[in-house]
Amino acid sequence: MRQVVGCIDGSRAATAVCDYAAWACQRLETPLTLFHVLDQERYPAETDLAGSIGLGSREHLLQELAELDQRRSRVAMEQGRHMLEAAEQRVREQGVSDVHLRQRHGDLTDSLLAIEDSTRLLVMGLHGESSSDRDIHIGSQLETVIRSVHRPVMLVPDEFTEPRSALFAFDGSPTTLKALEMLAQSPILKGLPVHVVMIGADTGDRHEQLKEAERALAALDSDIHLEICAGDVETALHRYQQEQGIDLLIMGAYGHSRIRQFLVGSTTTHMLKTSATPLIILR
Repeated sequence: MRQVVGCIDGSRAATAVCDYAAWACQRLETPLTLFHVLDQERYPAETDLAGSIGLGSREHLLQELAELDQRRSRVAMEQGRHMLEAAEQRVREQGVSDVHLRQRHGDLTDSLLAIEDSTRLLVMGLHGESSSDRDIHIGSQLETVIRSVHRPVMLVPDEFTEPRSALFAFDGSPTTLKALEMLAQSPILKGLPVHVVMIGADTGDRHEQLKEAERALAALDSDIHLEICAGDVETALHRYQQEQGIDLLIMGAYGHSRIRQFLVGSTTTHMLKTSATPLIILR
């Protein structure tokens, strides 16, 4: 059975990752795996001393530094285990019973690819471990993960709010239509109002595309709202989401048209920095 995977780290979003992952696995009725990956570059398991032979006392200092690196890695692994245990307690208190803990030493993307076949939804924090109240950083590996892992990714802010409605950014392409059909077969949005929004001029062709989107979502048995908004993608989506009080934004990854440009462009970074709601990216 495929599982929800919650990526646990030392960032401020860790508790929200737990809460959104618990919400998702209960909606999907799947097991939950809490996953901690210790970055091999920051915490090497072994230090390569090749080329240091013949440096005399410097060689000895390098050896001491290597031993310090290994001790730091062991401490970081132990800290990761404690974070996983605390995360497990949190999700169990929310009613999740089928919980698994996994820890890996290596590259985050490679580690997620190794469990891709058994993953149904990946949940990650929007903001990296270096974020603070004054200086918010988007997780540095998010784009690499989104481009590499062919599973839906839920990117979450620092605070949890239970999703009660969703906005799907639709561009009329076969890619986003296929994403809608995939959503219709998933229970994650079952019963929630879904707003399908296109950005651009209000034309007859777009109305027909929206009607096609509505038909694709028929299996959801939800209230479907169709809308065409003019203007810049980021501004228009933000405005509509705020006006309607929508809790969850859903987009297809690397599709076409202006939404594709938005998703991979610099405006995405700004929107993610300021987002107070989660974003699901479909592959």
